[in-house]
Amino acid sequence: MSQYSIIIPTFNEKKNVPILINKINRFIKNKDYEIIVVDDNSNDGSASVFYDIKKKFKKFSFYIRKEKKRDLSKSVIFGAQKSKFNNLIVMDGDLQHNPKYLPILIKKFNTEKQDVLVAVRNFEKRSGLSFFRFFMSLLLIRLINLIFEKKTSDPMSGFFVVKKKIFFSNKKKLYANGFKILFDLVYSNCNIVVTDHLIKFDFRRNNKSKMNLRVIYHIIRSIIKKIAFRLT
Repeated sequence: MSQYSIIIPTFNEKKNVPILINKINRFIKNKDYEIIVVDDNSNDGSASVFYDIKKKFKKFSFYIRKEKKRDLSKSVIFGAQKSKFNNLIVMDGDLQHNPKYLPILIKKFNTEKQDVLVAVRNFEKRSGLSFFRFFMSLLLIRLINLIFEKKTSDPMSGFFVVKKKIFFSNKKKLYANGFKILFDLVYSNCNIVVTDHLIKFDFRRNNKSKMNLRVIYHIIRSIIKKIAFRLT
């Protein structure tokens, strides 16, 4: 039976994480898995909530990153290093990634040949996205597909399944900064096999979007690094 480590990077998701953990356990209770929350030193009292969850769920663990700069990519990589299983699922803690898709993604990952399975958003509708985030996501995706070979319809997704060895076999090629670790992984190796699964993106709850100029800056830097690696 395949085993999965579910990595959830968080920042100020105190209200969302207990709901998310309960849903994950409900939808995949018969699977062999662990849940790893990596928190970017939240200031909303998240740590006390994590301790309470830990008392209830043996499959749950959490880590607090106390570095000065918040960084989702570093949190995900940290979680991968702490994981004990060879298959990783990365998802956000804001409830926009519905755990109801986990059994479908796991089944598809178990039965089809791929290194990465991406839960892709439907950009024909603006479901769950602000206008700014919708516009910027489309713009960045088109830019990426223009520069690189198209591997997925949503390289900006934060919800995906990946073989853990992909992280570590391509470590030197990773930009490893910012908030879009999937793009970093997918375009770190030309031979990575990627497949898509369409999902409905839920509305954000109890928090605000992380899409801002800093996120865009790191995406552009990551694109430049990928181009540089291919030219050398």
